[in-house]
Amino acid sequence: MTYSLLGRCARTGQFGAAVTTSGLAVGSRVPHLAPRLGGVLTQHRTDPRLGPRGLALLAGGCSAEETLAALVASTPHHRWRQLACIDAQGRTAHFHGEAVKPARGAVHVQDGIALGNILAHDGVPQAMAAAFAESGSEPLAERLMRALEAGEAAGGEGRAVTSSALLVMEREVFPLVDLRVDLAPEAISALRDLWDAYAPSVDDFVTRAIDPDSWPGAPLT
Repeated sequence: MTYSLLGRCARTGQFGAAVTTSGLAVGSRVPHLAPRLGGVLTQHRTDPRLGPRGLALLAGGCSAEETLAALVASTPHHRWRQLACIDAQGRTAHFHGEAVKPARGAVHVQDGIALGNILAHDGVPQAMAAAFAESGSEPLAERLMRALEAGEAAGGEGRAVTSSALLVMEREVFPLVDLRVDLAPEAISALRDLWDAYAPSVDDFVTRAIDPDSWPGAPLT
């Protein structure tokens, strides 16, 4: 009962993920990203420990496929896990454990992978991947939002989603975008509203952090 998309922007080098579920706090458990390295999604009886473990493998030079293989080998409960990975070159990989409930699926596109479990039908990841691929000229966060919305329009999961998250990393150790919605009756619409409100200020928050003297109104001393 989770669907998500993990992606890369080849133009900016950003990595990002968008995810939604009928449970709570999906943004704190499923997406894991690191600047210049890539990212990992861990869902379906989620084990959040696999995210940092996957990022460490990517940092050690593993490809997306090698990272997924090592993650699966590292957990005795892999039959319950659904995982995805993207590496610095935009290569993607996924894993469905045998106990991951249907409808489930994964669709790979250039610089992205859509993933889901306990879906309304197995066409949901395809709709998400298509929306991501078709919006290549947009900022990565916008592409991820469109993918999430396309998944919902295609049927989403069997129950109403109440939690959603949008996470993007660029060059800094802190996220470029980290927006979360929990316990909302229209979680994806609420996330869209958050992103639309936040988008004009994305670069400003980075400037305030790394070059505060250049921020308008900053003291001269």
